[in-house]
Amino acid sequence: MSTEILINASLHEARAAVVENGVLQEVYLERASRRGLISNIYKGRVSRVLPGMQAAFIEIGLERTAFLHASDIFDPRHAGTGIEPPRSENIRALVTEGDEILVQVVKDPLGTKGARLTTYITLPSRYLVYMPQGRGVGVSARIEDPAERERLRSAVTEGIIAEEDAGYIVRTAAEDAAPESLRADMAYLRKLWEFVRQKGLRAQPGSLVHADLPLHLRILRDSLRPEVERVLIDQPNAHREMLEFAASFMPEVMSRIELYAERRPLFELHHVEEEIQKALERKVPLKSGGHLVIDQTESMTTIDVNTGAFVGHRNLEETIFRTNLEAAVAIARQLRLRNLGGIIIIDFIDMEEAEHRRQVIQALEKALSDDHVKTNISSVSPLGLVEMTRKRTRESLEHLLCQPCPTCEGRGFVKTAETVCYEVFREIVRQAGQFECQQLMVLAHQDVIERLLDEESSALGELELVTGKPIRLQTEALYTVDQYDVVLM
Repeated sequence: MSTEILINASLHEARAAVVENGVLQEVYLERASRRGLISNIYKGRVSRVLPGMQAAFIEIGLERTAFLHASDIFDPRHAGTGIEPPRSENIRALVTEGDEILVQVVKDPLGTKGARLTTYITLPSRYLVYMPQGRGVGVSARIEDPAERERLRSAVTEGIIAEEDAGYIVRTAAEDAAPESLRADMAYLRKLWEFVRQKGLRAQPGSLVHADLPLHLRILRDSLRPEVERVLIDQPNAHREMLEFAASFMPEVMSRIELYAERRPLFELHHVEEEIQKALERKVPLKSGGHLVIDQTESMTTIDVNTGAFVGHRNLEETIFRTNLEAAVAIARQLRLRNLGGIIIIDFIDMEEAEHRRQVIQALEKALSDDHVKTNISSVSPLGLVEMTRKRTRESLEHLLCQPCPTCEGRGFVKTAETVCYEVFREIVRQAGQFECQQLMVLAHQDVIERLLDEESSALGELELVTGKPIRLQTEALYTVDQYDVVLM
């Protein structure tokens, strides 16, 4: 599989696209005005403790207070004992209002919810994740070879110094890494933690102590797997920073980092701009003629599969089966591309044969195996719906690039001109019966005024006779279809 990473960087915004076999799979976006907060470390102050929720709200200098659950609080009383703190322990035994604590963001603010925090700090490098409050050495599950897992665990264990009281996780990128490279990462992470710890002691509550790397460097650290053939970036300064970072931490990949210097925009050349626009649409066409309909709500995402124009060449069951198989692959891509998370409900077209249902679920699981974000598919519900979850750590592409429609205020619909006309009639009757006036003026959207002058002209005439008042109409260009005013004159 041919994989490329394309990075479009500017002063105000950075975007990265993962392209596999010429098809866009993932998009990362970071804006200078609204950088992601995940992995940032803050000096926080406990503003409120909620025993009923076993949680606390923490002031970290953001617009909304952040959320810290009891299970995410490190208890120094258990440090070095090997004893896991009981999950049922009262949060008041762990924190009190006014406490100053060092916290790390594990989930960005989403919608109306504040950031999710932990006191179990982690610091990543190229090959390792350092856990100051952790113990032992873990190895990424994506490294499957037992011999390689044992080699890596032994190499890291041997590199732990006598006075060190911390843990490490070996990342997927460490597969086949030399012991010297692992020990260099360990030394770097120890120094970084000491710097963060000292800065945290001096910092004022509500201040940022340590921020993660900018997007173009995070992509190198986290996403430059062996199958990535090259990384193209269109900004010379960022290209230079990437080369310097690679020279220090991953010199073997320097030859794969290239500067794109053509006049035609990088994302336009590789059709990324076009694919991003498609990813914001509700309807996703399938090659067979069927389509998906994707709706994001506050609590979940729903995906409906339809045959559309696809009629197949055999019987109806075969047509439905083929459409669902194609949809399963398309759904896995859309989840990654749109970065959809949380609860996801998929309504495949009903299949009568149990073997077909099994194969569709199997195809979905296989397509999701390339997703680096954790997913979990439960069994098919009694209603034939596939229920699944995908870990949500950052905003979806739609939430990053869009806002609720100011016309419908996010409802997804507006009243028809006919409905508004009848509301206007009722308002005219109400006002004419309560207040004295010489005439009435209706201010409304052009579509409503045109309907009043055309289809509803006879009803408007009858209303003038009933009220005994002339009614004037005036178009307001700034009004939406369901906005109107009835003015007494």
